[in-house]
Amino acid sequence: MSKSLKTAKAHTVLALDHIYDMDCIAGMQLIPDDFIDLIITDPPFAINFKARRGNYHRTPGRVLEGYAEIQASEYLDFTLKWLTQAYRILKSSGSMYVFSGWNNLKEILTALDQVGFITVNHLIWQYQFGVVTKRRYVSSHYHCLYVCKNDRLRKFYPYSRFGKTTRDSNGRSLHYQDKEDVWRIKREYWTGKTKTPTKLPAEIIRKILMYSSEEGDLVCDPFLGSGQVAVVSKELKRRYIGFEINPIYYEFARQRLNNQSMSLFANNSSD
Repeated sequence: MSKSLKTAKAHTVLALDHIYDMDCIAGMQLIPDDFIDLIITDPPFAINFKARRGNYHRTPGRVLEGYAEIQASEYLDFTLKWLTQAYRILKSSGSMYVFSGWNNLKEILTALDQVGFITVNHLIWQYQFGVVTKRRYVSSHYHCLYVCKNDRLRKFYPYSRFGKTTRDSNGRSLHYQDKEDVWRIKREYWTGKTKTPTKLPAEIIRKILMYSSEEGDLVCDPFLGSGQVAVVSKELKRRYIGFEINPIYYEFARQRLNNQSMSLFANNSSD
């Protein structure tokens, strides 16, 4: 595969193994049809997310698209737009994993159906803590929608992490446990390090990459954030491309990729 791709219409070159500080919908429009092997992404929440406002440029066109900035009434339209591009650029043999909280899960499920994706699994990531509340149950899980364009052609490597006959000390099948649809994986702590408000654990990304791709496959993350998908893809010898509209997050992800680092920088604050 060449190290760049060029759209004949716009004469624009996007390099592979590269990330871009730009809106993902505009970025994906520069990628040819049926080009990407795997998409892994955690799109904006569209809730009153309490991220530090110092992370954002408060000027038109430079505000991080999503989180508190996308109104709930606009979320379905926003989701349809980026999923339409994701469907177009994904190969028929490819697949996509979309992470979501419960707040906007309905809109994502609706948009996936409208665009034409086929749902393979509705996965649950259960993490080790949630926010204690007085008037409802604690939310300590995240949804992950595993979808594809063609279920017959979709690639999946069932024994990439554990052999078919591998057992734990109690005689239980390890590959069975690993492929259950509830994933109990701890959140990562970056104590004393600069961080973005949210990120997926590297172990989740490794698991997805091993089951749904092979070395040399091209992985795309339309909402890079901290760059976790690109960093782990590089670690596991996958090609990658991704987009991040927030210039501070983009620079953070770029430096992580350049240093092939899980975390960067001392933090001056106490959080």
